[in-house]
Amino acid sequence: MTFKRPYSAGLAALAVGLFAATAAYAEPTVNKGDNAWMLTSTVLVLLMTIPGLALFYGGLVRTKNMLSVLMQVFYTVCIVIILWALYGYSLAFTGGSDFIGGFSKAFLMGVTPDSKAATFSVDANISELVYVCFQMTFAAITPALIVGSFAERMKFSAVALFIPLWVTLIYFPIAHMVWYWAGPDAISDAVKALAAAGDAAAKTAAQAKLDEVNADAGWVFKKGAIDFAGGTVVHINAGIAGLVGALLIGKRTGYGKDLMAPHSLTMSMIGASLLWVGWFGFNAGSNLEASGGAALAMTNSFVATAAAALSWMFAEWIIKGHPSVLGAISGAVAGLVAVTPAAGYAGPMGAIVLGLVVGVVCLFFCTVVKNALGYDDSLDVFGVHCVGGIVGALGTGILVNPALGGTGIMDYTVGKIADYDFTAQMISQCWGVGTTLVWSGIGSAILYKVVDVIVGLRANVETEREGLDITEHTERAYNM
Repeated sequence: MTFKRPYSAGLAALAVGLFAATAAYAEPTVNKGDNAWMLTSTVLVLLMTIPGLALFYGGLVRTKNMLSVLMQVFYTVCIVIILWALYGYSLAFTGGSDFIGGFSKAFLMGVTPDSKAATFSVDANISELVYVCFQMTFAAITPALIVGSFAERMKFSAVALFIPLWVTLIYFPIAHMVWYWAGPDAISDAVKALAAAGDAAAKTAAQAKLDEVNADAGWVFKKGAIDFAGGTVVHINAGIAGLVGALLIGKRTGYGKDLMAPHSLTMSMIGASLLWVGWFGFNAGSNLEASGGAALAMTNSFVATAAAALSWMFAEWIIKGHPSVLGAISGAVAGLVAVTPAAGYAGPMGAIVLGLVVGVVCLFFCTVVKNALGYDDSLDVFGVHCVGGIVGALGTGILVNPALGGTGIMDYTVGKIADYDFTAQMISQCWGVGTTLVWSGIGSAILYKVVDVIVGLRANVETEREGLDITEHTERAYNM
């Protein structure tokens, strides 16, 4: 997503280090077409979560736990939306430090219908409120993904406490570290000021300002890692948190002995299809403009997903002797995950290769590795999202190469595509992957322990055997 930091016009915004244009240059304008596209994309990302992810996960659990999963996902969306408006947006997308933003935008202070957010192009902005809502949907779906790892055994009270803690202490900092930067307008203005400086003192001051603007970015962003739409921030982040949760909470009662087949693959097929539809907002919307970059991200989201679904399906057919619906839709989701960081950087042929690779890799982790290690990641959050996110993040570092059909990486300081350096870019991608794994892995473990001490993580055996729907919510998914 590599998002720009939003800003408001005027001296007040400049004082807090946001994107106000300098007096020497024209105020950036809002493009109504881009605004309309981002409004649409925002709604599409919400569709991914409710009903898409909720139905996908709900169909994969047993009948007695269907409503518990729906409730957990729906609650997550609601609580994160409120926290995002109160302080999450400010912590993720304002200046502060390399690791977290500040509170200058808390309670959406200064965010008005007239304030603007930068896009990938100089002097082409969208409304800041649209940007707030778009990013809000990303913040909502990420912790919702974690729900699948401990499905059918975690108390709702534990989920209700864990989600706000996790999104505050894990998601907001990661989003800031990976996606926060000064934006193209701020860099362009600083470069123009440097070029216009008439004497040595003015040039020194202008250079210092340019250096300051370039330094105003998150830790991972400054390492050079690229993540177009959330391979690290969303998928690796949620996937490793899910694995940690599955390990700390323990296996479901009867795991490995009782039949725990999905109760409605029909429902999961509907959910997976809605995920694919909504993902166009996720990936193509991350371009922030209704331009060729969005068209590229859309194309890649088509072809990588289809390739991964076929890759998983045929690999399963060869290994097990039959293709399955569950395998096909799981492969599609893995493809969407992998292409997320690469959507706006890879060429379509590179995206197809990425999809073919990730389908097989995720199948291996969801079967061979999972069975060998014996952990109970209920809905394969780690095997699909974390592993798929890692494949995608590292693959992005390769496929961005213009020689392989990639777009290259824009250097706004010099106003052209930077020279591609394979070693340097892969090191940068590893920084992004490693930082996310460590921050989310260790941080999530601490939060699970804190929640366990306060309310307890796991439902008791009797409650689990009866099902969380009736015991936790006094409702049944089906009354027949």
